[in-house]
This record gives sequence, structure tokens and C-alpha cells, in this order.
Amino acid sequence: MTTHVAFLRAINLGKNRRLPMTRVQDTLAGAGFTGVETYLATGNVRVETPRRSRATVEREIEEALGAGAGFAVPTIVVSPQELRALHTEAVALDVPAQRRYLTLLKEEPPAEAAARLDAWDVPGEGAKVLGRAVLWWLDHPTAAARLSNALVERHVGTATTRDLKVVATLAERWGA
Repeated sequence: MTTHVAFLRAINLGKNRRLPMTRVQDTLAGAGFTGVETYLATGNVRVETPRRSRATVEREIEEALGAGAGFAVPTIVVSPQELRALHTEAVALDVPAQRRYLTLLKEEPPAEAAARLDAWDVPGEGAKVLGRAVLWWLDHPTAAARLSNALVERHVGTATTRDLKVVATLAERWGA
């Protein structure tokens, strides 16, 4: 069995995208995944499967949850080793801000898009592409930020963002 960590995008936001974690667990177990665990209601899931392909696991999770939820559930999968490495790389960067977020990407961004994000130059905000993730930071409230998950998606496609503190907890729990 191979362990995968899945990040579900845009669930439990607003009244129309509700997907309780118990339902996620039951749906994925019913779809043949084992060792299903969740953390917080924001769509952090650990699964085990004989499947090794990240793309296959993403597709199978998306199909199972989409059918059960009645809406699309874009999913980004990383290995426990990738999760640990991303966290280690993100905390090693010396960034001048209190608020730090890691946006996980479905695909590694093209060089031009990565360069645009790396060059983000708005007062009190910054970003650094780390393979299939973007570390971004703010020295002001998130509501006032110009950088957001939506903006990252416009540059690089499907993405989902987690506070770096949540990523730290997941790396500790599920990282290899």
C-alpha cells in the first residue's frame, strides 16, 4: 500500500459546498481507500491505496467525492515525503512576515508563471515557487492582500492554500 496526502480544494466554504469530514472518510473508504484520516474541516486527507500514480489517485478521489457531494472536488495529492520536503523548504526561507501560506499546485508551473510569482512585488507581500507549491507571505491581514489563491490559480491552474501552521502539523503527522 502506498500512502498519499490529499488536499481538497474549496470545500466547506459557503452553504453550497459542505462536505463533512466523516462523509469524506466514509466515501473514500467505500471507494476502496484504506487508512483514511482527515485533519480539520478544510479538506486535508491521508489515504492508503495500491495505486502509485499521483494523477490516478487524484482522479479517483475527485470522482468518488464529486459523485457523493454533488459538486466537483478538485484534489491535489502529494506523497508524505513531498509534504515533509515542502514544509522543510518553506520554513527554511527567511521571509519578513508573520502570515505564511503554502499553496499546493496540481501541476508544476511553467517557468514564465513561476517567474511572475517569484517576482511578486507588492508592499508587505511576497511569494516563492517551490516546485508544485507556492509559499507566500503577508505582513498585513489576509483580507487586505492582493495575493490570493484565486490569483495564483490564474497564473498556474488548480491550487489550494493552507496556513503554514497547518502544513507543519500535517508534515509532523503524515510526513515521512
